[in-house]
Amino acid sequence: MKQVVPRIDGYVEQLYVNATGQPVVQGQPLFAIYSPMLVTTQQEMLLAKRLTEQVAGGTPDAVQGAASLLESARTRLLNWEVPPDVVARVLNTGAVERTITLRSPVSGIVSAKSVLAGQRLMAGEVVYQIVDLSRVWIEGEVFEPDLPAVHAGQRVTAEFPALPGDQRSGR
Repeated sequence: MKQVVPRIDGYVEQLYVNATGQPVVQGQPLFAIYSPMLVTTQQEMLLAKRLTEQVAGGTPDAVQGAASLLESARTRLLNWEVPPDVVARVLNTGAVERTITLRSPVSGIVSAKSVLAGQRLMAGEVVYQIVDLSRVWIEGEVFEPDLPAVHAGQRVTAEFPALPGDQRSGR
């Protein structure tokens, strides 16, 4: 089970996964977020990049200071889970991206969704819960007289009222 929690405040611009029960794969877009802090930090990173280029032949302290500012802004974006390819694209193009798309950290099924388009998000707020249902546990009952016929690792078959005629097997 994995909870999707943004690390920055912002507003949901667009939902790509908008229902519980929806399957997702790792890296699939979940939603696009607009955050003034993300925009400002991208602008700071681009300013630091220009400063680095301008002081390239300057004093060692100026070069070090400019490089430090650039790395600080870049690291802040990465710590907010902005994908590295987005950070690189901003640096290469010199264009700030207004929204950032947050992607699924794992493959699975969305078991809980507490986000709507246009909603304001706070850092640390759980917006999705994704579970991997490729392996599940089923709790069963065995009558006492049947205990000698049951052992760990034994193959079993289960049927569910919701899926009549569809048997699932396991051990």
